Amino acid sequence: MASKLLMITVFVLDLIAFALAVAAEQRRSTATIQTDSEQVYSYCVYDSDISTGFGVGAFLFLMVSQVLIIVASSCFCCGKALSPGGSRGCAVLLFIICWVTFFIAEVCLLAGSVRNAYHTKYRSSLLFNDKPVSCETVRKGVFAAGAAFIFFTSIISQFYYVSYSKARGSPGPYGGEASVGMAAYK
Repeated sequence: MASKLLMITVFVLDLIAFALAVAAEQRRSTATIQTDSEQVYSYCVYDSDISTGFGVGAFLFLMVSQVLIIVASSCFCCGKALSPGGSRGCAVLLFIICWVTFFIAEVCLLAGSVRNAYHTKYRSSLLFNDKPVSCETVRKGVFAAGAAFIFFTSIISQFYYVSYSKARGSPGPYGGEASVGMAAYK
């Protein structure tokens, strides 16, 4: 039977990761082009950098929840074999899908956090007709995509753990010996 405490803990961690990813999307850095006091150079001025912290926090919370699920299920590589049947097949399929969605969510969160932390330091001269300054920021929707895949990972990992527990705990279709029973010869 699946551990309810583990499922609640993983749900809470995933919920926190989701909320942090949504907050990171809402608080992405924005930039404005400013000119210096002498009107010679223009440069980028960035506002708050808090979405980087939110993105990294979501990254870490999602990673902890995934590690908890994998440790609890022994990652398919340790312990006794799973009982054959639909639960085992479902657990294998959900295991693969869970890792794919987890990887996509982590890539979105990490890329968004790194890109949000990067601030261009270029400046252009107004006297020499330089190219205008390009203030690069995170594209809209990177953290939102991470939040969506956190949601998918949360649901799939819960179903994976339940089907894994079913396949781990259920006895085989036949509980007796695997060989032919023989009586003593008299």
